[in-house]
Amino acid sequence: MTSSEKNRAGFVALIGEPNAGKSTLLNRMVGAKVSIVTHKVQTTRARIRGVAIEGQSQIVFVDTPGLFRPRRRLDRAMVAAAWSGASDADIVVMMVEAHRGITEGVSAILDGLAERGGNAPVVLAINKIDRVEAPVLLSLTRDLNDRFPFAETFMISAEKGHGVEDLRNWLAAELPEGPWLYPEDQIADLPMRMIAAEMTREKLTLRLHQELPYQLTVETEGWEEKKDGSVKIDQIIYVMRDGHKGILLGKKGETIKTVGKLAREEISEFLGRKVHLFLQIKVRPGWLDEAERYSEMGLDFSDGKA
Repeated sequence: MTSSEKNRAGFVALIGEPNAGKSTLLNRMVGAKVSIVTHKVQTTRARIRGVAIEGQSQIVFVDTPGLFRPRRRLDRAMVAAAWSGASDADIVVMMVEAHRGITEGVSAILDGLAERGGNAPVVLAINKIDRVEAPVLLSLTRDLNDRFPFAETFMISAEKGHGVEDLRNWLAAELPEGPWLYPEDQIADLPMRMIAAEMTREKLTLRLHQELPYQLTVETEGWEEKKDGSVKIDQIIYVMRDGHKGILLGKKGETIKTVGKLAREEISEFLGRKVHLFLQIKVRPGWLDEAERYSEMGLDFSDGKA
């Protein structure tokens, strides 16, 4: 066996502003839905790891929360998780939206990368390239590379798949040699309970508007394997105020019924078996300041301190 055929494995952190397309890229790289994808910003709370195989390489993706200016405890914990994911990785992929260019947020991330230093190569992935003309794309590429010494630049469309294979091949070749970190058939290291909760939270986020999605969380309280091969899942949706409960229920319970149906179908498809999903709404005014809720989301409560 030649050296080029040796096994490689390592962690690749995806960083960028909220909505830069990190979750979409992760899902396309892995070939399954392991990260919540919505049109709302700041929906990825935990560092979700998805595992992709490319030749002899196992690429473990860390989808970090979008980097933004934190206001609340939860925000601060999410931003800390994002930078932690980047500092622990073998390779960092910074995603920038082509049509938005170098925003204040992108500048802040570039400054953060420069301040942190580190040995991990940083790759630039300019996403949503179908939204701009070629001259704009080339100018943005030049400007970003003037700001930071990226190891490589890729122009991609995570949604449509353009350029994604080139990026995956490059990552696979650059990872350190070594044994694989996960079993071959494992695509995510999150417990299924958390993935199921994320899927329900995505349906809620898509269905609701304004601030409410950021003031609720979903936890899988019960997971019962049935003799017929199906699974019974009990989930609790925590909201901060009584008024939120009414919004979630909707007229004659239609909203929660629809969310439950969509979540059940997606969880069932993901697991490849029948799912019985039961949702319960609980008002818990201080859940944003409870350490237990942060643990459920895979975040460090102490990272949220001011």
